[in-house]
Amino acid sequence: MCVDGLALTVATSGSTGRPREVALSTEALRASAATSAQRLGGHGGWLLALPLRHIAGIQVLVRSILAGTSPAVLPRAEPFTAAAFADAAATLRATRCYTSLVPTQLHRLLTGEALGTDALRAFDAVLVGGASCPPSLLERARASGIRVVTTYGMTETAGGCVYDGVPLDGTRVEVDDSGRIRLTGPTLASGYLIDDDALARGELRDAIPGDEGTAFESRAGVRWLRGPDLGSLDRDGRLVVSGRADDVIVTGGVKVAPEPIESILAEVAGIQEACVVGIADPLWGERVVAVLVPQPGAAIPGLDDLRRHVTEHLGAAHAPSDVVVLDALPTRGPGKVDRQATATVAAERLDPTH
Repeated sequence: MCVDGLALTVATSGSTGRPREVALSTEALRASAATSAQRLGGHGGWLLALPLRHIAGIQVLVRSILAGTSPAVLPRAEPFTAAAFADAAATLRATRCYTSLVPTQLHRLLTGEALGTDALRAFDAVLVGGASCPPSLLERARASGIRVVTTYGMTETAGGCVYDGVPLDGTRVEVDDSGRIRLTGPTLASGYLIDDDALARGELRDAIPGDEGTAFESRAGVRWLRGPDLGSLDRDGRLVVSGRADDVIVTGGVKVAPEPIESILAEVAGIQEACVVGIADPLWGERVVAVLVPQPGAAIPGLDDLRRHVTEHLGAAHAPSDVVVLDALPTRGPGKVDRQATATVAAERLDPTH
């Protein structure tokens, strides 16, 4: 027995614990690649700068196959550098050229050698997704003449299905009363594998037993994905993602989303990266902690200044109670910040006996 139309299974990056095995059909992969090309203005040549064990890297291959091109490949055994990226980009010969990056890679290319920025300018579109991208980083990229396209999606949607807040053709987005983002369209995965023998039995599930997070559901005959993220639709109908539902910090009875705080902190001089986490607190339930990476050679402002800055923009409940400074943030998957690991490190730094 087998699952009809199944092309491959891909493990999620495991942001909420154990990675999920997602089953993707040929139809979903093709729909994603075709609608992406339509939005970008046509098929073209791609630079593969992401690992193939994740959906973003796989989609670069699928798009290349549909375009009839061979992707340029950034050597995975080497560190990600501006020079290596520029060398790989120089091998592309297509009329239109694209690449897909995570925010960390974009940041390194913009803040490293000038040849990184020069190489980015040559692309007709630079897709950036996989994690929240600070507005200041996007502004810097666009001011440098780089055609950045922000993407939103996940393994369960065969990759990015919303570009710059606008769904690709065939994809629909809703935000329910709780603020949870729901997606439907031709790129949805076929389901989850719950064990190693699921394929042999021809059995896929719409949800992982005992997991109240991401799941597929049917409503009025339409199959939807209840995603892990919170968001809203602005007055123009564009999707604005505010962060993961399970990342929300409850401090003193107030629900605080980390990503808006991170965006505010990332704009502060001297701060290169910011991750905001909740640390258990006997009085407040959780306290807001900012874990920061300084820019090379720069000093991070003091806690009082940071609290004042955040309070002015978001209110006192969002102001961090503590600051932890690291040389680099823990990451997982395709360059995403590992919030669980970051919270663990922060707790240990603030209380060595933790």
